[in-house]
Amino acid sequence: MQIKIAPSILSADFANLQRDIQRISTADYVHVDVMDGIFVPNLSIGIPVVQSIRPVTTLPLDVHLMIVQPLRYVERFCDAGADLVTCHVEADTPENIHLALEKIHTKGKKAGVVLKPNTRAEAVLPFLHASDIILVMTVEPGFGGQKFMPDMMDKVRAIRRYIDAQNPACELEVDGGIDPDTAKIAVEAGANVLVAGSAVYKADDIPARIRQLRGL
Repeated sequence: MQIKIAPSILSADFANLQRDIQRISTADYVHVDVMDGIFVPNLSIGIPVVQSIRPVTTLPLDVHLMIVQPLRYVERFCDAGADLVTCHVEADTPENIHLALEKIHTKGKKAGVVLKPNTRAEAVLPFLHASDIILVMTVEPGFGGQKFMPDMMDKVRAIRRYIDAQNPACELEVDGGIDPDTAKIAVEAGANVLVAGSAVYKADDIPARIRQLRGL
C-alpha cells in the first residue's frame, strides 16, 4: 500500500504561504483546513485562499471542511480549485451530506466524509459507496499541534475493513498528531493517507521528513 502524505498548511507561515507550499512539493496532497468558528471553535481560511494557492502548486488540494451545512459551499470550493473535498458527517443531515458529495462529484472532483473522535465507525457506512476518501480525526478538530489519540485506531481498523469489503478504491486518511512514530501506528491500523502539520513544517529538512512519514 502506497502511503501518501498531506501536509496541513495550518502549520505553515501564512505570510509566506506560497513559499511554504512549494517547500512541500514532494508530498502527495496539500491539506487545507477550513473552519467556520461554529462547527469547531476556531476560524481559518476560506475560498479566497484556496483560489490564491491553486496556481502556486501542481499538488492536489485536499480541502477539509470543518463547517456547518457544507452543502452551501462545496461547489464554490471546487470552483476555487479544490481537487478533493471532505465534509463532516456531523455537520448536517445525512440527506444533505449525500447531496454535498453529489455536488462535488458533479464538479468532477473527489469527495469524502470525515468523522470526529466521538463519532462511531459505522457512521461512514451510508456514505461509503459515494466516497473517494474517508478521513478519521485522531484529535478533536479545530486546532493544530494536538496530541494523537491512539484509541482512534480501532475505528481506523473497522473502517479499513468496511473499505476493503465495499469500496476498495476509497482512501483512508488520518489527521491529528501525526509524527514519524504515530504515522507507523496509523499505517498499521490501515490508513494510507497521513495529514501532518507541525511534524512537517517544524522539520529542519522537509523532504526528508516527508520520506520518513512514508516509512522510507
